[in-house]
Amino acid sequence: MQPELTVPTVADANFRRSVVVACVLGVVGLLASVPLGYLTAAVFGCVGLALGMLNSRLVQLSVVRFAQGASSRPKRQFIGSVVSRLALITLLALSLALLFQPEGLGVIVGLAVFQLLMIIVAALPMIREMKGS
Repeated sequence: MQPELTVPTVADANFRRSVVVACVLGVVGLLASVPLGYLTAAVFGCVGLALGMLNSRLVQLSVVRFAQGASSRPKRQFIGSVVSRLALITLLALSLALLFQPEGLGVIVGLAVFQLLMIIVAALPMIREMKGS
């Protein structure tokens, strides 16, 4: 029986907040894009946000697995999973961007927005804590 993988509470809370903000941004982007005629680009942006969410969750699980030392060669396995995941997401995002130009570029934008959200959501509590001390 494999041990249960649990993401630390702070990281999980940051992820959940990022997902909520990303979903709100996605819906706002979809609603704003309809009258402007950019619905397809907004849909691709939402796909990018979803890929960002998936990548972040997989990163968290990968780090937990690595920290638990679930393998006899955890470092090699960790590096392999990181490279594989990044290659797959990059390949998928670039393929969509190139196949559905110019609207497909929304996938790249969505990925970038989600990464920026993750950084902001993680940084805000630290900034508040630093101001408080």
